[in-house]
Amino acid sequence: MIFILGLIIFFGVHGLTAFARGARAGLLKRFGEAGYKGIYSLASLAGFALIVIGWSAAPTTPLYSPPYWLRHVAYLLVLLAFISLASAYLPAGRIKAALKHPMLAGVKLWAFGHLLANGDVRSVLLFGAFLAYAVADRIAVKRRGEPTPAAGPFRNDAIAVIVGVVGWFAVYMFLHPYIAGVALR
Repeated sequence: MIFILGLIIFFGVHGLTAFARGARAGLLKRFGEAGYKGIYSLASLAGFALIVIGWSAAPTTPLYSPPYWLRHVAYLLVLLAFISLASAYLPAGRIKAALKHPMLAGVKLWAFGHLLANGDVRSVLLFGAFLAYAVADRIAVKRRGEPTPAAGPFRNDAIAVIVGVVGWFAVYMFLHPYIAGVALR
């Protein structure tokens, strides 16, 4: 139940400001920018903490058995997700311009890759929720008409690829057991 509560809080906070028209503006007006960011961050962090705490206690009831080779597809998709996430937070290159919203693209790739490789109920709930949210938020961003970043120089793409590959490698080789409790090698 802690796991489910964490998902509800985390995606409830994110969904409120992403999909409820005027909710963000109303909260900004009521609490000011610093207050809004503080409350939003604390609520998001609380939801995320409950997800992490509840993950290990949630049952790993099998739902489907993915073939082993899908793990390799998942590794590739997650590598592309890391590159997308890096391009979201680094100076704009052609990757950022092409993806329009690379952070959400990265979340979609990460979640879909994990759904391909994990068939237990808790994984489907976690990664399915992230995938559904990222798809819905991308549609909401498009409807709001947010501007897309202009393409920058190729060197920015090279930096995003290097940072993404290094991040992926670190998680794959060393950090995944600490993040998810599962070794990948």
